[in-house]
Amino acid sequence: MKRIYVTNEHGFTLIEMMIVMLVISILLIVTIPNVGKHNSNINKKGCDAYVKMVQSQVEAYKMDKNKVPTLEELKSEGYLNDTKGCPNGKQIEIDAEGNVSVSSTGTGAGSS
Repeated sequence: MKRIYVTNEHGFTLIEMMIVMLVISILLIVTIPNVGKHNSNINKKGCDAYVKMVQSQVEAYKMDKNKVPTLEELKSEGYLNDTKGCPNGKQIEIDAEGNVSVSSTGTGAGSS
């Protein structure tokens, strides 16, 4: 009588696991730098949108009060919520003509 041995191989070998880890590592090495690039681009677009929103609130304030507001006046009169500035931490400023721009004096305390 002939006996047949059946091997029961469940699971992965060490080589197979190392190949999977290598593939995952390569994918992470490729994707992580791209996420950083997109994050700075998102923050820049968010800051641009915030400047445009504040500019529209300045225009609304000028139509209501016939004067150019400061940021503090916009916040105290309810035209702006108490925000910390741009998503990238930079502050904005309003010049004497009512034009809103990103401050060139550095970042605020709430930068992230």
